[in-house]
This record gives sequence, C-alpha cells and structure tokens, in this order.
Amino acid sequence: MTPRLSLRGITKRYPGITANDRISLDAMPGEVLAVLGENGAGKSTLMRIIYGATRPDEGEIEFDGMPFDVDSPAQARARGVAMVHQHFALFDTLTAAENVLLGQTKPMTVAEVSREIERLGRQYGLEVDPSAVVMELSMGERQRIEIIRALMTNPKLLILDEPTSVLTPQAVAKLFKTLHQLAAEGVTILFISHKLDEIRELADRCAVLRAGRIVASVNPKKETEASLARLMIGGDPPAIREAGGEAGDVVLEFHGLTTPGTEKVCGTESISLQVRAGEIVGIAGISGNGQARFMAAASGEYLTEPDMVRLFGHPIGNLDTKARRISGLRYVPEQRLGHAAVPELSLVANTYLTGDSFTKGGFILQQRAREFAKEVINRFHVKTPNEDKAAGGLSGGNLQKFIMGREILQRPRVLLVNQPTWGVDVGAAAVIRNALMRLREEGAAIVVVSEEIDELFEISDRIAVMHRGRLSPAVPKRELTIEEVGRWMAGLWPQEGVAS
Repeated sequence: MTPRLSLRGITKRYPGITANDRISLDAMPGEVLAVLGENGAGKSTLMRIIYGATRPDEGEIEFDGMPFDVDSPAQARARGVAMVHQHFALFDTLTAAENVLLGQTKPMTVAEVSREIERLGRQYGLEVDPSAVVMELSMGERQRIEIIRALMTNPKLLILDEPTSVLTPQAVAKLFKTLHQLAAEGVTILFISHKLDEIRELADRCAVLRAGRIVASVNPKKETEASLARLMIGGDPPAIREAGGEAGDVVLEFHGLTTPGTEKVCGTESISLQVRAGEIVGIAGISGNGQARFMAAASGEYLTEPDMVRLFGHPIGNLDTKARRISGLRYVPEQRLGHAAVPELSLVANTYLTGDSFTKGGFILQQRAREFAKEVINRFHVKTPNEDKAAGGLSGGNLQKFIMGREILQRPRVLLVNQPTWGVDVGAAAVIRNALMRLREEGAAIVVVSEEIDELFEISDRIAVMHRGRLSPAVPKRELTIEEVGRWMAGLWPQEGVAS
C-alpha cells in the first residue's frame, strides 16, 4: 500500500537549535500514528512543516505517492490536510462560526457553518455556541472550535497537536470514538499528546522524538506508561513530592462572590471559600462553568465589592492585580500567549510583566531581570537558546514552565494557577507539580484550577468542583473518589454544608 504521508530527511534549523534533524517517517492510510516527545523535541515544528506553515531546510515530503510541496496551510488544506493547533489559530474578535468559515475549502455561508457546528457538536460531544465571540470563550471551548473546524474539511490527513489538553474525559471519549471511525474510513491521523494513557488507547504506532530525532518506533499497546515515559525523556521522570505539614491560618477568603455573566460567559453565584496557608485547594470542572470569571475576580482582573474577596483579613475585591501582587498574591492565567506572556517580547522582557522588583524610580533594572530569567530557565529546565529568545518562539510546554517558574520563584504568599500543566510532557509536569508542592511546604496558600482530575488528586489537599458558576464544598481529597468528582462536575454534589 502506498503511504499516505512519507517524510524523507526532513531538517529544520533555527538560530542555536536544530528542531528537526533528518527525520524520515511513513504514515499509512487509516493509521493512527502518535508522535511522542518532550517539550521542545521538535514535534510541533514537524507538524507545521507537514501543514505548510513552515518550510523545511532540507528533505522531501510525498502525499499519496506524489510530491507534496506546499507553501501555505491553504494549499495543504486543498490537498486534504487539516490541523488542530496546540496554540489555537483563532481570531479573538470573530465568532466561532466566522472562525470555522475561514478554514473551509468550499464556499459556505455563516448560517450553513453555524448549523454544521451545532450538528458536529451534538454528534461528537463538542458543543459550542456558533455565535459566541472567541475572546469570551474558555480555552476548552476554543479547543472545541479548532477540532470542529478541522473535522469539517473532511481531511485525508488529520494532524492533532495536543487536542485533548483542556477537554473533559467525556469529550475525550467521544472524540476518540470519532477518530477511530475516521481511521476506519481511511483517514490518516497524526496525534501529539503528552497523556501516555491516551496514546496507548488510541494509537496504532508511536514514533518517539528526542532532540529533533526519531529514536524509537513502537506499538504503544505493548508498552506501559512508564516505559513510554522512559523512551520519551531517556530516563525515569522525577517522583512527585509527598505532602507534609499542617495547614495554617486562613489567608484568602471569598464571601458570597457573585459576578454577573453574559450571554456567552458564565459568571459566579454566591461562592464562599477559605484557603489556608500551607495548603493547595484544587478546583475541578468542565471548561466554561465559571472558572475563568472566578479566577479573574480572585486575581484582580475583574473587580467586585471589596468584602467579596479578602486577603490576610483585608478586603481586596476592589483592588487591581498590581495591588494584589504587592500584597503577596500572584496569578498564572490559563492562556499562555497574549495573557500570561507577550509572544513578541523576549523572556527577559516578559519578566517585567509581573516582576515588580525589576523596576525602581521608573527605570527597568535590566540586569536583575536578566539574572532572574536565567534562574527560571535553569531551575525549571526551560529549553531555549538563551533568555533573549522571544516567548512566542518556545514550545508550548517550555513557555508554560517559564511562566510557572516566573511566578513561583518570586515566592508568593498566595498563588492562583489556572491549568498548571496544560500541554507539558510528563517530566515537565513533575517539575511543575513538585515546585507547587515545595511552595506549599513553605507556607503558601495555593488555588489550582485544572481539568486534569488525576493532577488534582496528586497535589491537592482539598478539592472542590465548579458547575454553572456555583462551587461545591471543598472536601479533603481522601474523602473523595475520581468517580464522585465526575458526578459533581454535573452539579450532583450534596447540598448540605458550605465550602470552607
């Protein structure tokens, strides 16, 4: 059988790094091929080359036995290639339907696209409002738009770069059913994921990249998650620190936090919660159920009545983010590019965003910021040529490690984190989780919003669930099961008691 996709000697170099080093690889019609590797191993670069978004320096590509020389994603789509990007390629000011329309190869009206979005959403469990403006949507909802847009092109080759990173387990199960069906119909699927259980469940074959080279090709169903992790990072990932110590005094409080939503954005309804020094409170929930507005109100990006949020006993609901940072509260938002980091600025310059100690008398203390950026890079194993690299030039996982390190190494007394390990490999996830556990041991109060239920059980002391803007009681994790949290995500928690 002629391979659907053939890569021969694909090489791509950037200043200071070879992202892809003489990669040769075949993918057959109907095959689900997983591409596994650490953050910065070259996976996304390789996918962008196949999709026409990046030109290789060397090598050749064939598609269905014919030369595949494309200069743009539009040309790739016309040949039957679709891609779901890790960093979403969506216009914030357009609606979901308008964004999907831009990716279509056949003429369609907005109304036709809207009907198709609703149909595919119901069929695959990827519901999204076609008329919603993207800037108002959570990252999970944006990811659904990307997947639907790709599916609507009826591709021969479907590239999925971390497609499940912010999807619920139920949505992932429906998506996998869809992907198995597409593969049975002859569609070739290239699947990038750091979730090793997903690779073992979905993929027929797994190509492992390390430092830009393919170092192994295995049947993932005959491997364990541990053996796949060792192939990926060349050794065992760090062990997660055991929680120790007792929680101290209440340092962060929410009293009846109510924030009005909009037609497209879920607000919060009478949330009450206390977070103590030396504990991690994990918040689970399906994306779009008020987590974004809750974190905005907690961080100072959305102002409320002063008494709705209290820090160290003082009302701060009407204080902005800088005032809260000065008081000891820091925030890692969900969206890396454009919110947590400015893509065009260097890593050094990105430390200025939240590094209040890097300015004095209106002047930037550049050398101090540079030394701090170097420390973050070294402590969090960020793969980058140097600290002058633009944030947008890093892989998603490496940028996430930098952003987390930037906030953690400034030793906050309170830390809010939204999706701490989104799109990072198993080794990097362990580094981030251990850093959070270490900060907790030092007495910080930490709130983590995550759609990774396993992650919450791994690092949290107490777990609560958000559903339609309401917050369940925050319960010690030893009193919960993963199945029970799943029920709570549908709003089915005991109504007696108050989150405390």
